[in-house]
Amino acid sequence: MAGLATTFGSGAMTNSINEIENAQVILVSGSNTSEAHPQVARRIFTAVDRGARLIVIDPRRTLMARRADIHLAIRPGTDIPLLNAMMRIILDESLADDLFIEMRTENFYGLRDMLFRIDLAETAALTGVDLASIRAAAQLYGRAQKAVICYCLGITQHVCGTGNVQSIANLAMMTGNVEKEDTGVDPLRGQNNVQGACDMGALPNVFPSYQQVDIDDYREKFERAWHVSLPAQPGLTLMEMTHGGKDGQLKAMFIMGENPMLSDPVIARVEETLDNLDFLMVADIFLTETARRAHVVLPAASFAEKTGTFTNSERRVQMVRRVIPPLGQSRTDADIIMDLSARLGYAMDYESPAEIMEEISMLAPIYGGMQHDRLENSWGMQWPCWDRSHGGTPFLHKYYFTRGKGRFIPVVHEPPAELPDDDYPFLLITGRIYHQYHTGTMSRQSALLSREAGEALLQLHPDDGLRLGVRSGNLVRMRSRRGEVQVKVQLTDAVKAGEVYTTFHFSEMPVNRLTISAKDHFSQCPEYKICAVHLAKV
Repeated sequence: MAGLATTFGSGAMTNSINEIENAQVILVSGSNTSEAHPQVARRIFTAVDRGARLIVIDPRRTLMARRADIHLAIRPGTDIPLLNAMMRIILDESLADDLFIEMRTENFYGLRDMLFRIDLAETAALTGVDLASIRAAAQLYGRAQKAVICYCLGITQHVCGTGNVQSIANLAMMTGNVEKEDTGVDPLRGQNNVQGACDMGALPNVFPSYQQVDIDDYREKFERAWHVSLPAQPGLTLMEMTHGGKDGQLKAMFIMGENPMLSDPVIARVEETLDNLDFLMVADIFLTETARRAHVVLPAASFAEKTGTFTNSERRVQMVRRVIPPLGQSRTDADIIMDLSARLGYAMDYESPAEIMEEISMLAPIYGGMQHDRLENSWGMQWPCWDRSHGGTPFLHKYYFTRGKGRFIPVVHEPPAELPDDDYPFLLITGRIYHQYHTGTMSRQSALLSREAGEALLQLHPDDGLRLGVRSGNLVRMRSRRGEVQVKVQLTDAVKAGEVYTTFHFSEMPVNRLTISAKDHFSQCPEYKICAVHLAKV
């Protein structure tokens, strides 16, 4: 969101998922799409079957990489140099869309001057990808009339994550592959309804519809609507909270539908923070690792027990409807929040989710025409939807960027916070697998899914396995500067020698005990994707 907001003016997916099928070239970077976003992957494979060309930037040889015309097996953490090299080649070979650049963008010459200082041979060596492959990818993308870029957490979860995204935006603007159908920049959200949570102001610096808290007009608008005085300063980010709060002033926390005891980096720090709180309350549908540490656990209702909306990656707002009443003592999120608010002195008395949605449409301009009666008998609507006469927006920036003109931002390489050395010679990459979801809170309740993938595996190159004296199925002790875990090995050439990969779904192997607290200075997103580890056979 931060990277696209500074370049385009909006941090959301620019185009619709179904448009991917009509693209001529698809560039996938930092996304194991076939396992993490299988419905999007289906669209990509349909496009490929129809003749589209596929470029994949990924250190691992995933299914998506095996289907690619060009697989750029990048050295983790060198996305910016790789993308800069592609843009330099596009400039050298006159593949840039000069008219689009002139009419729709600004600061191009700042980017161009930076690109002309690049030594392509040195850049290729830095990324670990041969220059001929980089050139082929640049030519393929640069010559396409309709090209799409899909990216995910492999791009954002770095200390330079915002810069990675800005580089992707630069590449799309340079070739005119934005502001029109069947093109665009498509960030794939990491969890269900992340887009909707952000839209509703579940960020420390904005009200709903990305209206900034430190802008007086926006703040006064919400103060009038809610009859309260609101703070003018942004709140704390996730890691500022779970890693102790600013100046240790955090005394209490309410966690809803989140499991930081598995999902946050440096779990030991999270553990210490939660245990030192005066009061911890958790609302969830299962007793998660985080909920077990709480003073109070409120049983929440599942999706099947409530009515409301979800907003997906393509900005599509869709209704879910209650199928059964909440089981036992469980309650909907809205009921929990309203009762808590009332007991804290501020009465909330919404009669129904539809009434809440009415208020959203009045206060959040991008949701202005999205009322329940319009959503009930449809596949949903894509924001911005300004009023009841508006039909929604399949792709953004049609006539102009949200910020007016798209802004090129020159970005230079920022190395990872921690790289392998003699003591910790392996590079650990974390991610997801097809049969489990996030911290396994729901998916691990399924015997079928657990039968297919019931434990964590560490992907290790066979050459490294030979050197360590381990085979598939052996246990290794994996240690970083922050902690250690034991994990079963899976020998595979899907990873390169010196690099290992595993998932964070399993509480028996909490890999985030090892990951690092370094974060992007702009977005505050942790660097989950890279840290140095030591391996030893158990």
